[in-house]
Amino acid sequence: MADPTRPQRNTLFVETAQILAQDSYPGQQYVLRVHAPRCAARARPGSFAHLQCDPGLPMRRPLSIMRVDARAGWVEFLYKDVGTGTRLLATHKPGESLSMIGPIGVPFSADRARPRTLLIGGGVGIPPMVFLADALRTDTHWRPFVIMGSEVPFPFAPRPSRYLVPGLPPEVIAAMPLLEDWNIPSRLASLQGYPGTFNGYITELARHWLDTLDETARSEVAVFACGPHPMLAATARLAADYGLPCQVSLEEFMACAVGGCAGCAVRINTPQGPAMKRVCVDGPVFDARCVAW
Repeated sequence: MADPTRPQRNTLFVETAQILAQDSYPGQQYVLRVHAPRCAARARPGSFAHLQCDPGLPMRRPLSIMRVDARAGWVEFLYKDVGTGTRLLATHKPGESLSMIGPIGVPFSADRARPRTLLIGGGVGIPPMVFLADALRTDTHWRPFVIMGSEVPFPFAPRPSRYLVPGLPPEVIAAMPLLEDWNIPSRLASLQGYPGTFNGYITELARHWLDTLDETARSEVAVFACGPHPMLAATARLAADYGLPCQVSLEEFMACAVGGCAGCAVRINTPQGPAMKRVCVDGPVFDARCVAW
């Protein structure tokens, strides 16, 4: 019988994931697709996997899931080469296999009373926002708007959006093609001067959009975010300024990623007082108001 106090018991799987594709992008970024049907069938937006980067490297690496196809059984990740593990992972080719544990973590949860979902993803925080957008597009009740930021070239070729978003500077037209194909409006932000992007912080662009909404429309907004800690802290302040609910997916270094070592613990404010919570299994998604920034 499942233990209700341990919701992830019996939901984590160790699979031998076969690499289907490994595509490289500027900025030492990669999109990895693997065949892992048990993970694909159970992953939810906000889930991640703990992936073996190389048979010769004992420690796994946590990677956020960007897309899944439960029928075809594949899982897709976006990652950046930033150290030994990811550098080794980038050397592997289609047809090779790696061990994977997943899906792991508490996912995002959308409230149907707030159908205007503002998704904010920065850098390697982009994948969970793509996953969440993919899930929301299956129901016309939701009205997602996605803002992405990066200080290295985006891991896709931006194109001008066909969607007019009131309140945004007219020159800010760059969008993610995949989201355009899904009929989801998006905009890009960067301090690097990329064509069509907003020249500023991602939260500044979000303020532009929120300021165009009247009180009724704003009462329908919920914020979801993933990215570097400073960006998430700024997003939490943004949501608080407008009185909006906000869920954030935290990023921390992990050893076991299944709750055993507590190496990824962060301070969370609970009704009983401050507590240390594990990002891997108590999160990675938390209410932004509860995080001790």
